[in-house]
Amino acid sequence: MSEENKLFTITIDGETTQVTPGTSILNAARQMGGPSVPPAMCYYSKLENSGGRCRTCLVEVSKGSEADPRPMPKLVASCRTNVMDGMEIKNITSPKTQAARHAVTEFLLLNHPLDCPICDQAGECHLQDLGYEHGIEQTRTEFERRTFEPEDIGPYIKLNMNRCILCARCVLAANQLTEKREHGILFRGDHAEISTLLNKSLDNDFIGNVIDVCPVGALTDRTARFTSRVWFTKPMNATCSCEKCSGKAVLWFKGEEIVRVTARKNQYGEVEDFICDTCRFHRKDAFLWAIEGPRNIERHSVISLNHYVKAEDTINRLDNPDAKEISFSDEKQVENEIPQ
Repeated sequence: MSEENKLFTITIDGETTQVTPGTSILNAARQMGGPSVPPAMCYYSKLENSGGRCRTCLVEVSKGSEADPRPMPKLVASCRTNVMDGMEIKNITSPKTQAARHAVTEFLLLNHPLDCPICDQAGECHLQDLGYEHGIEQTRTEFERRTFEPEDIGPYIKLNMNRCILCARCVLAANQLTEKREHGILFRGDHAEISTLLNKSLDNDFIGNVIDVCPVGALTDRTARFTSRVWFTKPMNATCSCEKCSGKAVLWFKGEEIVRVTARKNQYGEVEDFICDTCRFHRKDAFLWAIEGPRNIERHSVISLNHYVKAEDTINRLDNPDAKEISFSDEKQVENEIPQ
C-alpha cells in the first residue's frame, strides 16, 4: 500500500478499526460507532477551530503507537488528539476516563440552574444526558451560582446565560456563517459570559443557526418558547424552494401547527446543512413546504419514544378490523426503516 493510501490501525475499547492518518480519536470512534463514542459538548465537525474546551471527551491512551508503545501519562481530549498507527484507546473500559467525565459533568453543573422542567431544550439537551449518566444528586460547592437576566439578542433569539457552559459553538458559528462578528465571549475566568457588542441585535440571515449548535438551553427560539414540550411534537422532514439555503429542514408539528423549524441533525446532534432565518422563523405554514415524511431521531432521547407506523399498515387495519395489532417491536422495526 502506498504512503498516500496508508491506513492507521487503532483499537478502541478492544475493537480494532482502520482510519486515515490525521483523523482525531473522536472522529475515529464515530466512524466505528457504538457505545465507545465519547460525548462532545464543544466539538462540532462543521465549525472550524471547535473543540478542546469542555473536556467531556477525555479518553485514556493506553498505547501511544507501534513505534512508541508507552501510554500517554494523562487523559487526552479525543477531539484534539490525532490517532497514531497501533494506538490503543480506552473510553468506557477506563475507570480513569469515567471518573474524569464524572468530575467534568459536576464542574459543568456548578452554575447550571437545572431548570429542565421549564427549559425548551429539555429532551434534546446534551448536558441533560451527561447529568443523567454522570451527575450527582447534590452539589459540593459552597458558593452561590452565577445568575444573569435573560436577554433578547435579536428579534428571534433569547439568551439565558444561566444555562451557558461557554462551549463557544455559537461564536464560531456566527464567525463562520455571518459577515461580521457581533457577539462573543466577554471577560475571563469565572466572569466570562456570552454577550453582544453594546447590546446589538443579531439579525443576520443565518444567525438563527446559533440556536441549533447550542448544546444546552442557553440560546432558544423566541417564536417557539414555551409552545410545547419537544416530546409532544412530531418531527417531519421537509424541503422548500429557498434561494438562500438548501431548504432542507425539520418541521416540528403539534397537531397541524408548525411550532418550530430546525435544521436537520445527525446522530451526534450536528447540523447537516445550515438553514437561513427565512426558513427557520418565517415559514410556519405547512403549504410552504414539501413534506417528505417522519424524521427518525437517531440520537437517544425522549423524542425517539414517538413511534411511527407505516401509512399502509394503518390503512390495512382500518380496512380489516380483524387484522393483528402492530406490536411495539413492529413499531421499532418500522421506525428503523424510515429513510433519513
